[in-house]
Amino acid sequence: MEFNQVSVMQYTDLGLWGMFASAFISSTIAPGGSEVVLAYLVANAQFSLWLLLLIATIGNTLGAMTTWWLGILAARKMPAASLLSEQKQKALALVSRKGIWVLLFSWLPLIGDALCFAGGWLKLPLLPACLFILLGKLGRYAAIAWMVGIS
Repeated sequence: MEFNQVSVMQYTDLGLWGMFASAFISSTIAPGGSEVVLAYLVANAQFSLWLLLLIATIGNTLGAMTTWWLGILAARKMPAASLLSEQKQKALALVSRKGIWVLLFSWLPLIGDALCFAGGWLKLPLLPACLFILLGKLGRYAAIAWMVGIS
């Protein structure tokens, strides 16, 4: 294998791992810009669109499920919902009223993380919660990729 092939492979790995890391971080407590990273990689057309959607969706879903698990842990440590921030209390009330379907909107900025946290706090079933989160995240990333692709 020549030097050029190795550096191209490393760049490819870095781009895909970067997409995954950005998507994961963007869906946990820390803010991120995975949409920008996805848009750049789609516009660059170096990777398969399906591969990018898969990696972004899996990374973002795993980050959201991390937040979901934090909700479960928080409910054990501080069972009184009044100890939560106002945003998390609102999300808790919304998820409690509307149920697991609200997790389809986990892709929304700011409130999405709180919805995932609330889903964990309320101990919504793991597999359906993961599925609804995944579908919401996939829909958002597909819409972004489509918008970048038509411009």
